[in-house]
Amino acid sequence: MGKAKQFGFIGLGMALGVAASFQFSAHAQKAAATAPLPLDELRQLADVYGLIKTDYVEPVEDKKLLSEAIGGMVASLDPHSTYLDAKAFRDMREAVQGKFVGVGVEISNEDGAIKVVSPIEDTPAYKAGIKAGDLITRIDNVPVRNMSADEAIKRMRGKVGSKVTLTIARPGEDKPWVVPVAREQINVQSVKAKMVEPGYAWVRVSQFQENTLEELAKKTKALYAEQPDIKGLVLDLRNDPGGLLPGAIGVSAAFLPKPDQVIVTTKGQLPDSNQAFYGRREFYAQRGDPLAGLPAGLKTVPMVVLVNGGSASASEIVAGALQDYQRAIVMGSRTFGKGSVQTLRQLSADTAIKLTTARYYTPKGRPIQATGVTPDMRVDESAEGDLLNALRVRESDLQRHLMGEGEKKEAAGKEVTANLAQQQRALALLKDRKPLEFGGKDDFQLAQALNHFKGLPVQLAKGVPEEQKVAPKALPGAEHKPPELNAAPKK
Repeated sequence: MGKAKQFGFIGLGMALGVAASFQFSAHAQKAAATAPLPLDELRQLADVYGLIKTDYVEPVEDKKLLSEAIGGMVASLDPHSTYLDAKAFRDMREAVQGKFVGVGVEISNEDGAIKVVSPIEDTPAYKAGIKAGDLITRIDNVPVRNMSADEAIKRMRGKVGSKVTLTIARPGEDKPWVVPVAREQINVQSVKAKMVEPGYAWVRVSQFQENTLEELAKKTKALYAEQPDIKGLVLDLRNDPGGLLPGAIGVSAAFLPKPDQVIVTTKGQLPDSNQAFYGRREFYAQRGDPLAGLPAGLKTVPMVVLVNGGSASASEIVAGALQDYQRAIVMGSRTFGKGSVQTLRQLSADTAIKLTTARYYTPKGRPIQATGVTPDMRVDESAEGDLLNALRVRESDLQRHLMGEGEKKEAAGKEVTANLAQQQRALALLKDRKPLEFGGKDDFQLAQALNHFKGLPVQLAKGVPEEQKVAPKALPGAEHKPPELNAAPKK
């Protein structure tokens, strides 16, 4: 299998395509660079524009040519920078509110094929039987060969109740099958929570939206009302693609004992890209405090954070902060590695560009970009191993990804998560397995987290050296000095 070129959620589109965390800016644009414009290249651009207008086989609208030129220029930078036309901008705003119209599958684009990475729970695609590893070969009978993930997303978007016909090729089966799927308004529940056993709580954040902190406060208050003496809490960030930065700051602050602790720092070219973000209210809420009145036990309860290769961006910020302060044990597999900041620069009332402007760093100054967060305790997704990791792509696999610190250019993109034989084995084993229900009775990683709380043996990932089989204890509130920054923190 080739490297994934794009990665997205059908319905989420460019808003959360690779788990981007947004910082919204009131500025439409920054001052232009002082370097002189490359006149020869600009003349070439004008010449090409003129040739298309005069010589192309049929007329092309000026708006289309210019929009595509802008889009190509921004997209050439890295996988997360993109031009948002009116529709994409509208879709992005809907997505951060946690709702969209679509079929509900996570996809990647590999060697010109559209591959299903995972169906979203309780969505039309999930109910239709679409599984991880399936290949979408046609959308409404249109071949998808060499179709971009963004184009596939657009074709699968539509009005509520309308149908899209997908042709699915499943590895190991002789013939493709055709399934009509009705589009639905999909409201992604940001936070789920329950007592999985007496004394042990499970809180899942599926993505960071505008209402995440309100949901977190409501659900955790209900947990402590049900059982005031919680002995252990699992924060589940598996397959969380990220979302809004204030949500990540607030979720981290909910569990850290002091509000003046640094949650994440950023470094970039512009002075205002060099910042430290603290766990204080002004960094996660514009008005009011959605975390007011949280149970005091959240600050000290023993914690395990579950992560995997689908944990990206905002979820990596949370995992990295809680790990740096030794507030929680991070358990699972290495995260996605999406450690770059996307700033939204509005160009007009209904268009914008999402531009990578900085890199994220944990409170101790560890870079996230391309490397991700390494768990304290490596635990496979099942007793048989990490099957889905053989099918995943990570940031370092994406073409044109922003280089991580210490990453060698010649090695970029070569860290393939598994070879073809491993992928084929994983697909064969997953063929008849129903999708894992996070927080369910068959959740192997959750079971290992509970074993850790109880002092029972934890079945670590295959290949973990003996000397790494004892994880450090979770200690609340260890202090770390943030790295030096070029500008004072914004408040």
